[in-house]
Amino acid sequence: MPLPTVYLGGSSDAAVDVAAAEADVFLTWSEPPAQVAEKLAGVQDRAAEYGRRVRGGIRLHVISRDTTDEAWAAADRLIAGLDGETIAQHQSQLRSVRSEGQRRNLELHGGDRNRLLVGPNLWAGSASSVAGRAGTALVGSHDEVAERIRECRDIRNRRAPLLRNPHLEYAEHFGHGVLPKFASESV
Repeated sequence: MPLPTVYLGGSSDAAVDVAAAEADVFLTWSEPPAQVAEKLAGVQDRAAEYGRRVRGGIRLHVISRDTTDEAWAAADRLIAGLDGETIAQHQSQLRSVRSEGQRRNLELHGGDRNRLLVGPNLWAGSASSVAGRAGTALVGSHDEVAERIRECRDIRNRRAPLLRNPHLEYAEHFGHGVLPKFASESV
């Protein structure tokens, strides 16, 4: 009987060690591509010490629309109601959490609304520490999002769980606009 695939994530040394020893796929929050590549290389090096190979994956939210402007407008709407005081409260709470992943996420933008673009089409807005949750989103036209997903594959990633609330609306945009761009490729 085949066993289920084990996904494990985390940024601490302990999490990386457990993933290297036990997981099939190491799953990370998305960070700028160079940081993701460095983290995944570290996990794979650690897995090699155990005589194992671990695949990599990135957990991403996706905000995809027909045009770049429409996608960024949708992203902006997600944080439109957050004022400076609310952001400061979230930042204060998150700084008290003993999570290496959360610390890394906070460093991407420091809660500054003007620093939320942390890589090409990579936005640390509402799905990030600004709104109280770690994570980043790919934001852009369907073509731009497809290109960023291809880049993720190029940095040793074979899995990319894609998330966003409300799930149905965002899944429809992704399904109709981005997935067809991979029709002739193995994703």
